[in-house]
Amino acid sequence: MTDGRNIYEPASEQEACDMIREARTIGRRFEIRGGGTRRGLGRPVEADALLSAAGLTGITLYEPAELVVSARAGTPLATVEAALAEKGQMLPFEPSDYRALYGSHGEPTIGAVAACNISGPRRVQVGAARDHLIGVRLVNGLGEAVKSGGRVMKNVTGLDLVKLSCGAHGTLGLLTEVTFKLLPKQPAEASLAIEGLDDRAAIAALSGALGSPYEISGAAHLPAGVFGPLALTLLRLERSRESLDYRIGRLEALLSSYGGLRRIEAPESRALWRDVATAAPFCVARDAMVWRLSLTPGKAAAALAEVTAAVAARHYYDWGGGLVWLEVPPCDDAGAAVIRGAVTRAGGHALLIRAPDALRASIDVFQRPGEGVLNITQGLKTSFDPDRLLNPGRMYAGV
Repeated sequence: MTDGRNIYEPASEQEACDMIREARTIGRRFEIRGGGTRRGLGRPVEADALLSAAGLTGITLYEPAELVVSARAGTPLATVEAALAEKGQMLPFEPSDYRALYGSHGEPTIGAVAACNISGPRRVQVGAARDHLIGVRLVNGLGEAVKSGGRVMKNVTGLDLVKLSCGAHGTLGLLTEVTFKLLPKQPAEASLAIEGLDDRAAIAALSGALGSPYEISGAAHLPAGVFGPLALTLLRLERSRESLDYRIGRLEALLSSYGGLRRIEAPESRALWRDVATAAPFCVARDAMVWRLSLTPGKAAAALAEVTAAVAARHYYDWGGGLVWLEVPPCDDAGAAVIRGAVTRAGGHALLIRAPDALRASIDVFQRPGEGVLNITQGLKTSFDPDRLLNPGRMYAGV
C-alpha cells in the first residue's frame, strides 16, 4: 500500500495488458510510476491505484557496434549507464536526476527518462532524449500492447508514436520497453568560465561560442548569488585532450572581449555541470517554488528582468539561455501570473516544476496550449486511453 492505494506491479507486458483490461471493466484509474523519483512533476494524478513499472526490468538488447540499447521501462537508469560505460558509451542527452530537488527516494528508471523527455546540459549540442529515442513498446488504455520504431533511425510517415510518447508523461500508455541510440563516451572534458558578466552579455557570449565550430557541449550562465558570490558564464568542451587544448585556445581568442577566461578541469568541471543539471541551488529551500522556462535565448534576459522586477526570484540559464531555472518564494500562485505573462510575451513556455500538491492541483502546471493544440491533445488521449484510466489529469485538467 502507498498513500492508502493499492500498487499493481506487472512482471510482464502481458500482465500489464491484463491489469488495464480489468481496470476498464470497473473504472479503476491508475497513476503510472517508474522509480517514484519525479512524482512531484506535473499535476497530482486523479487516480485510485498505482501501476508500477518496477517489475519490468532488464536490458533486452545491447549492440555496442550499432550504438543501440533496449531496456524494459523499469530498469534503473544507473544499471543502463553502467553497462554502457563498460563499453565506453553513453546516453547522449545526459539525463538529469531530480531526487534532491523533490526530496524523493528510489531509483530513476530508463522508462521515466523517455516518458518525461528528461534531458540535461548536453542537449544544447546533441538534442533531447526524444531525438535519440528510436523505439518504444507500450500498453495503452485499452489494454493493447503497441510497438513503434525499432533498432534503426528511419523516416516516419503518419503518426510517430515514438516521438509522441516521449514527453507524454504516461498519459498515452504504460511504457514497457524503450530503445535509444547511443554515442561514444568522451575521454576528457574541461570548462571555460568568464566571471562577472550580466545576463545580456553572458547570453551574447554563449551564443557566440555556440555559433562557433568548436563543439560546445554545455553552455550556462549562473548569476551572482546563485552558485556563488560571482556570476559565472560556463562553456563545456569534451573529446580528446589534444582537441580540448586546441579548441579552448580558439575560444579564448574568440571571447577575449568579455574578459579573462578561466579553465576548469575535471573533476571540478563535472561537479559544476552536475549541479547545473540537477538545479542544486534550488534543492535547499524546500518550500520555494521552482519553474523551468523555455525561451529564445535572445529574449530570455528581458523576460527575466520583467519577472524579477515583480517577484523576488533567483534564476540561472542553461542551453545557451534557452532554458531558465527559476526559484520563487512561497506564494498563492507561485508567481504564475507574472511569470506566464512575461514568458508568453517573449514567445516561450513556463513549466511549474516544484510546488505543493494543492497548488499544482489548482493552477496550470504545464502551460496550457491554444485551443487547436489542446483539441489535438484531447483527441490523442481519447484514441489511446478513451476511459482516462492512465495518469488522468497529469498534464492538463480534464485530459
